[in-house]
Amino acid sequence: MNQLAAAMRELRSATGLSLAGLAAKTPYSKSSWERYLNGKTLPPREAVEELCRLAGEPVGRCVALWELAEAEGSGRAATAEEATPPPTSPLPPVSPPPPPVPEQRGVVTLAVLASVCAVAVTAVVLALLLLPDSRASEPLSPTAATTATPAGPGCHGAACEGRSPIAMRCAAQPDTVAQHRTATGAWMELRHSRECGTTWARTWGGHIGDRIELSVPGRAGAVHAAEVGNAVDAESYVYTLMAVTGPGTVVRACFQPAAGGKRECFDGRVA
Repeated sequence: MNQLAAAMRELRSATGLSLAGLAAKTPYSKSSWERYLNGKTLPPREAVEELCRLAGEPVGRCVALWELAEAEGSGRAATAEEATPPPTSPLPPVSPPPPPVPEQRGVVTLAVLASVCAVAVTAVVLALLLLPDSRASEPLSPTAATTATPAGPGCHGAACEGRSPIAMRCAAQPDTVAQHRTATGAWMELRHSRECGTTWARTWGGHIGDRIELSVPGRAGAVHAAEVGNAVDAESYVYTLMAVTGPGTVVRACFQPAAGGKRECFDGRVA
């Protein structure tokens, strides 16, 4: 479970959300997230998947870690180890070695001490090599997890044009400008970050090959597109790059289904 908790803490850092922020955006309470992130309680699979979506990351790796932790917790892993009983045949008696003659005792004692030292040095080296990175595995205290200040945005205004809202940490607490459900059942949203002064579009629940576009009507060249490229994308959020916007800016999102259906567009105005 420690590996799962460490991976979830990395995802929480990527979202830029505090425990209270996670609780506000998910069905799980602040205290529940504290237990999940510190490895005190195995989280529901749905909580792991929701955290991946908030961070804009594929769910595959964390779900695999969750399945391993769930198997260990339920005892299935231990059962598999106990399935093969140890051999029961008696071992032949081993005769102790004869004691050394007086003049050889000093040589034998030195050889034994050298062997012990070699084994001890080897054990220390292996322990250092196998130690996990303390920065990734150290659990957060409830106070630290609650009061930690997330890193600020990586850009603002014109410096954000054409850049990823996830990589620039602009997607931590955005406003939803407009939302639309397409004829194929996919969802789309226009999202705006006050801190970054930008807007982008995202989609989820679609199919491989679906394409979305973000544009600012009347502004040449401000068109950013994204496509659902594979099964992982189809199970997660897909984001366009950002366009610089301010209060009152009208933005437009368009959806082109993979099956070649009708193109759908909708507008939103930045508050």
